[in-house]
Formats: sequence, structure tokens, C-alpha cells
Amino acid sequence: MTTLSQTTTQPIELYTNAKGATFQCDLTNRIILQFGEARVSLRITDFLAFKKKVDSVDIHTMIFNTDDAYDVEIIDAPRTNHQFVLTLCDLIALRDLLAGTRFTLELNSLLHARLYFAPSY
Repeated sequence: MTTLSQTTTQPIELYTNAKGATFQCDLTNRIILQFGEARVSLRITDFLAFKKKVDSVDIHTMIFNTDDAYDVEIIDAPRTNHQFVLTLCDLIALRDLLAGTRFTLELNSLLHARLYFAPSY
């Protein structure tokens, strides 16, 4: 059994959906994003910047604009040489994956703080 304070050599799954999964690697302190055929490894600050980029795409415009230019969105993953070419469905799935990952990271952080830094009475 692994406790929150132990470092593991295997990446820990954080969140998964139908299009991909994310993992936390304690050895490299990175988030590994597997989305479709793409696999990128991001520092936590890069992960948060990437999430911000994905969240900033105007989905409403993509839905209601009939011009071909709005059919896909191209987003660069920070500090990698990978570009995600996303359809509307891909974009929604990626947003879900990143939001679920962010929630899991915050929950793990909160649990760690409560378990290991709880005041002693």
C-alpha cells in the first residue's frame, strides 16, 4: 500500500476519460498526458498553462460558426514540440481530462496537508 508521502517509481493515474488519461510521475515531478495517440510530459506549471490555453478556446464560436476555420483548434503543449489538433468533441474531452486532473491534484494536496500537517492538540 502506498501512502501519500511515499515516492513511487510507477506513474500514478490521476484521471481518465474515454479519450485519454493523466498520470503523475514522482521521479520527474511531471504530469504525463495521454490523449489519443499523443503523449506529453509536462511540469506542473506547464500543465496549468496548457489547461488555461485549452479553457480559453471559445467553444460557443466553434459550435455556431459554419466557417471551416472554426472546425479545429490547434494548441501547442508548452515546452514540448507537440501540437494538439482538436475538433470540438476532442476539445471538450480534453477540457474534461484537464479539469479532472486539476481536481485530483487539488484533492491530493488537501488530503496531504490535512494528514501530515494537522495541528496537534
